[in-house]
Amino acid sequence: MSMRTPQQPPTDNVRSRTVPTPDGPFTIVAGPHAVLASGWTTDPGQLVELIHPSLRPQTVVETSKAGEAPGTGATDPSPDPGQTEMLDRAVRAVAAYYAGDLAAPARVPVEQASGPFREAAWRALRLIAPGHPLSYAEFAAAAGRPTAIRAAASACAKNAAALFVPCHRVLRTGGQVGQFRWGPELKRSLLTREADTPMTKDDGL
Repeated sequence: MSMRTPQQPPTDNVRSRTVPTPDGPFTIVAGPHAVLASGWTTDPGQLVELIHPSLRPQTVVETSKAGEAPGTGATDPSPDPGQTEMLDRAVRAVAAYYAGDLAAPARVPVEQASGPFREAAWRALRLIAPGHPLSYAEFAAAAGRPTAIRAAASACAKNAAALFVPCHRVLRTGGQVGQFRWGPELKRSLLTREADTPMTKDDGL
């Protein structure tokens, strides 16, 4: 459940890969030590915009597999296997999650930066067990500030590393799905995958 403390902007050695999942294409952006951003999109640029400026890479190399960039005959300009090791690990964790190992993404290091409370909230998110979602009030308490419900909700909204930092496991009071960057239906799909009972539908997004 590692959450690295930012050291310096990862201006190189940053790779991305898009993989198929039952919920649609999922893209991961990773440096040599941790996942930086992820989500259900085919556009790495959309994810890079979510990364805190102190960590945002200058360039991201898109790869289809270790050492190979998309397109016929295209190769990664720096095909050092060590540079794709973290990305490979993250891809395996996503595959394991959809194969039934719901805790696999929590074992992959993630690096995000913000203020002390938001970083504490992201660490707390990684401790929420699959199938045991929290309300926003419960999540605020788990993050160390029981009255900071709005700030806890903001931490979910600003989370750049979906699935690896499972903000989908926080619900509105009463079990309503609530907001999710990648859409309420996708959030409901993830929660249903992790639970024995379907989620409550709601229109207030």
